Amino acid sequence: MFWQYPLRVYKVADISIRIVLNVVLVFRFCFPEITRFGSELPLSYVWDECSKKLRYTFTIHRNNLTKHEKERNHTMPEQKIQNEQIKTGEINTLKIERDTDFGYYLAAKDYEEVLLPNVYIMEDEMPMGALLDVFVYTDSEDRPVATTKMPYAKLGEYGYFTVVDYKPYGAFVNWGLPKDLFVPLSQQKEHFNIGKKYLLRVCLDEQTGRLYGTQKIGKYFNRDMKGLHQNKVLDAIVLAPTPLGYKVIADNQYEGMLFSNEIFEPVKVGERKKVYIKTVRKDGKLDLSLQPIGKQAKIGEAEGIILKHLEEADGKLPFTYKSDAEEIKKVFGMSKKNFKRTLTALIEEQQIVLLENAIKLP
Repeated sequence: MFWQYPLRVYKVADISIRIVLNVVLVFRFCFPEITRFGSELPLSYVWDECSKKLRYTFTIHRNNLTKHEKERNHTMPEQKIQNEQIKTGEINTLKIERDTDFGYYLAAKDYEEVLLPNVYIMEDEMPMGALLDVFVYTDSEDRPVATTKMPYAKLGEYGYFTVVDYKPYGAFVNWGLPKDLFVPLSQQKEHFNIGKKYLLRVCLDEQTGRLYGTQKIGKYFNRDMKGLHQNKVLDAIVLAPTPLGYKVIADNQYEGMLFSNEIFEPVKVGERKKVYIKTVRKDGKLDLSLQPIGKQAKIGEAEGIILKHLEEADGKLPFTYKSDAEEIKKVFGMSKKNFKRTLTALIEEQQIVLLENAIKLP
């Protein structure tokens, strides 16, 4: 009798039936015409249509999930954690401990305090006992002081700073705070001129507790390439032009190169760019790219760029396969070859419609 068979037999049968039913549902969803024409349609044609419609459906579903995830994260309040101790040159999360005539005193968990001057205090938004994010540096008398303003670069980071004053012992540069950043003469590789910009690293003098800038950055590069791989995304600042392209500093620690023949957008010294690792070299340097490496990776990113531009242009743009390469480079920041390849993918996914002289959202 049927009850004499092992239970696993019935489980296998149940799973098999479910798979068959799901396949039927998928085919009916993707290609309703199959019920009308039956076996007259070639199987390859039916399969292609199913693939296209499923790919389009999955893309829409993925975009919706990403959108909902962003909205959910945006509504969730960020949990602040009080610093164990105060760190000069960094953003500190400190507790508003007490009020004085000069401002609030903020404290870390070890009870060390730093003054937040009255000029930065907004009483309605800063109740006593609340946690506050501040940047800590030293004032003109070398005393630790907090500010709600953020500098152009923090300790260990690089910035492109303008010289505002020059003395026999060094230069002063604007780094976004009331007190200018000092660059000692010993930390300059060339004579600094007032009004000119220089790329510097923010450092800390351990003996005095003062922050300073340096142009001598070679010793700070990290040559340990562990954890780095092709297509890993890094944040980079452009260091200097070279005959091959541009030297950059990636993630405030790696020395890298962007090659001219792979650059399809304006690049300036001091500018920050999102870059992709192309090659991890044996000499401890990186070959980088402004576009992801590999055909599918490039198409994936390029799709997002084109769709974003279409949304910002009310759903229609005067671009097609025949558009000028320089115009494509100027607007989308990609080569014409990559643009045409991406258009084909978007059209097949039914995410855009190709007109005679334009593309538009469906």
